[in-house]
Amino acid sequence: MIQKLYVIILSLCIFFFILNQGNHANDFVEKEQTYLGNSIILDSSIRADAAILIDNANSEVLFAKNDRKKLYPASTTKIMTALLAIEYGNLDERMTVGSEVNLREEGESTAWLRAGQTLTLRELLAGLMLPSGNDAARTIAINIAQQHSVSSFVSEQSAIDYFTMLMNEKAKELGAMETNFMNPHGLHHPNHYSTAHDLAIIARAAMNNGQFENLVSQKKFSDPTLTYESTNKLIDPSSPFYYKGANGIKTGYTSEAGYCLVSSAEQNGKQLIAVILKSTKESVWNDSIVLLNSGFDSTL
Repeated sequence: MIQKLYVIILSLCIFFFILNQGNHANDFVEKEQTYLGNSIILDSSIRADAAILIDNANSEVLFAKNDRKKLYPASTTKIMTALLAIEYGNLDERMTVGSEVNLREEGESTAWLRAGQTLTLRELLAGLMLPSGNDAARTIAINIAQQHSVSSFVSEQSAIDYFTMLMNEKAKELGAMETNFMNPHGLHHPNHYSTAHDLAIIARAAMNNGQFENLVSQKKFSDPTLTYESTNKLIDPSSPFYYKGANGIKTGYTSEAGYCLVSSAEQNGKQLIAVILKSTKESVWNDSIVLLNSGFDSTL
């Protein structure tokens, strides 16, 4: 009889424990939905496969959709390339374009560099970030690798591989743990991937560098020898997608990655960073604008 009573009491305890756990689970969902608020509606309007919106001041995540999903970053890769080049190099230092221009692939974006041409790192960075020149990415990678390494490289590709290693080291240092770069430009490689979350981390670090921010906020870079215009329509006043306060950052596209955009804008002293991955040609701009508008809207 006592044993039977013990079994009944134990069963009741287990029942109420499970019930209590279920109630806590419901509380968690309700709290999550309350926290997201407008984001539940916002999620359905974002066509991109993945997105994130953060406050640059404190890294607070204001919205996220599949932000930890590994996707191809395309030319948004160049944010890391530029950040490393600025940290390791001198913007006024002159660099020579070498035979790496022969590595150019058909149809890729270019800064129209020529072998033997000498440019400052500042000019190369403008060619990298505004027209998204893959040739500029290779030249920057090789020159920075040669400066950073104590050993000489047997080929242009080995120098590029060394620079790519530095990119991955920097990513891990920043906390971008789900990112793996295989090149400095973002052309497709099955093992070259990142996440919206990681790109936001990298973009925040880059935008907190004044030289980087000044570079990517320019619609046009011009000096006596060359002129480059940005592919970022958010900072172009003549574009239907112009966004007030936009000050960067980088577009990207490959057939595998879709249309990508890491953007930044500042209004009333508040700076936001938005990442859109694998969207469409039109929606990549609309997705970004929707995110930024929501972030600057105090009801979010």
